[in-house]
Amino acid sequence: MSAHARLSGLLLVGTACLMLSGAAFAADAAAQPNDNLNATLWNQTSVEFQANALGAYALGRMRLDEALANKNWTALPSQKTDYQNLPPAVILDVDDTIVNTSAYQAWNVTAGTSFSPKSWTQYVKAKKDVPIPGAVGFTKYAASKGVTVFYVTNRSAEEKPATIEEMKAMGFPFSDKVDTFLAAKERPDWGSAKGTRFNFIAQKYRVLLLFGDNFGDFTDNYKGTPAERQKEFDADISHWGHDWIALANPMYGSFESAPYQANYKLPANEQRALKEQALKPWDGK
Repeated sequence: MSAHARLSGLLLVGTACLMLSGAAFAADAAAQPNDNLNATLWNQTSVEFQANALGAYALGRMRLDEALANKNWTALPSQKTDYQNLPPAVILDVDDTIVNTSAYQAWNVTAGTSFSPKSWTQYVKAKKDVPIPGAVGFTKYAASKGVTVFYVTNRSAEEKPATIEEMKAMGFPFSDKVDTFLAAKERPDWGSAKGTRFNFIAQKYRVLLLFGDNFGDFTDNYKGTPAERQKEFDADISHWGHDWIALANPMYGSFESAPYQANYKLPANEQRALKEQALKPWDGK
């Protein structure tokens, strides 16, 4: 066999090995379990999820009645003076606080994809959400008491029309006097942090309750390490279950990115490693 033939044979073998190793790598990647499987399964199929949501909104009704009877009640730390005679309002987040977006999470799990702004907007416009148990009933109850219901969301202005159409079909109340759906970036200072929108509402309303599924639905100080977030949580402890009502959402949120400081440029395996390091495991003894 000539040297040329031997070289050609080696090249063919090498190419075949690379192809096989590449296929194996792709198969391994495809076989990697999606960390969001159990959380999404819990959200979509468990009675525990339904019980948690119904309990949160049942508590909300009781707290609302208390707040209406107490002119000094406000859910906003920034609302300190001259608010007692303002008309009452409540503020609710949208995604996974009043509408369930688990269909999008389930698609990512089953399709092997992950969040992207493009696919998210496509999902929003498809109007595949369902209402969170108890949410429609609570908002209707609040409206029946003369309380203005505001929806403060980080959905975009582009996503606003489809979302409002979907929510109205579900039965959520909207005011015919004021825009009660405050999307992100509708104004220059309305970023992903919600404080500026809360303060905008507080200029004309006494805010009785906040509802959300993420720390950032209650305070702008939601970023940082798990320890920093815990410190902020502890500082706000008097609000939780009183005028701040949280719904459980293990599918996504600022908790998930806290271990890697929301550095989304890190490879997925490094993000996962840092999340594992944040765990406090039993030593097995």
